[in-house]
Amino acid sequence: MRKVLSISWVLLVALIPFLAAGAMPPQQEAANPANAAPSPGNAANPPKDLAWAFPVPDKVLPAAGDEAAPKHLPGSSQAFTPAQIDDLLNPPDWFPADHPPAPKVIQHGQGSALACGSCHLMSGLGHPESANLTGFSAEYIDQQMEDFRTGARKDAARMNAIAAALSDSESKQAGEWFAMLKPAPYFKVMEADTVPKTYVNRGRMRLPSPDGGTEPLGDRIVELPQDPVRTENRDPHSGFIAYAPVGSLAKGEKLVMAGGAGKTIGCDNCHGPDLKGDRYIPSIAGRSPGYMARQLYGFQHFTRNGPGAGLMQPVVKDLTPEDILDIAAYLASVPPERAKAAK
Repeated sequence: MRKVLSISWVLLVALIPFLAAGAMPPQQEAANPANAAPSPGNAANPPKDLAWAFPVPDKVLPAAGDEAAPKHLPGSSQAFTPAQIDDLLNPPDWFPADHPPAPKVIQHGQGSALACGSCHLMSGLGHPESANLTGFSAEYIDQQMEDFRTGARKDAARMNAIAAALSDSESKQAGEWFAMLKPAPYFKVMEADTVPKTYVNRGRMRLPSPDGGTEPLGDRIVELPQDPVRTENRDPHSGFIAYAPVGSLAKGEKLVMAGGAGKTIGCDNCHGPDLKGDRYIPSIAGRSPGYMARQLYGFQHFTRNGPGAGLMQPVVKDLTPEDILDIAAYLASVPPERAKAAK
């Protein structure tokens, strides 16, 4: 109860203008999601204007290689075969000295409870189709796991089943471990008109087409590994390039830092001037644009609920798909380290 009240008190101060303007009390909105329009926001039926943020595997994929020899990464003394790299119950730990000793739930999974380190990596930085957990507090992660478990936060592809299969103790151990990991620069945002041709693999990761070529970027963000081979081998030291439409960073900065002339409120009101959050309010700096777009869409369409979500809903209710894209692009460009502040 104290946790919920602390979140609500901080956010309520920033939301007074929205509530005074006649918006439905956020507690009612959260309690009555049936009043919202049906949400297509999932991998099976992505929203048309934000399909780029909900990657779906291509029906026709490039031919897979059959190489079985062990793989190596720069700076690592470890070696893993492709089968070991793709084992979601026992993920590769390329740099064990980079992190504290990990509990079993991070390193080994069973049944539907995949090992946390498989999707989020042993660095916690994850990939665009999952989530970067660095910079989140243990309390925040614990609450998200509870929301996944109850269905208040929906992710049918992975997290609802995983959270339901874990014990409270395992969830707590995972949250405490990820909270110890330090954020690091992982995304380079580049404005562009054209991008490499791409495809989405079975793991929902977007990769450059082996046939090469380029195509118009259009109204989307395309996130590609800086080194596809290293990324497919789950190298936590190899980041991503996010290609965003020209002008999106400037528009996103106005929305994030100043509320876009009244369309919303500045994110810094609750997430802090450096956008790094606190114990119960998450850091939003330097994260995957696709991940951030999915969260904003989830708040807007009631697929993400739980403590704090009801207070986010009036903040995002007037955002267009273009606004969400611009916000996601700008947030990805903000340095995630706590020692640095957003400009």
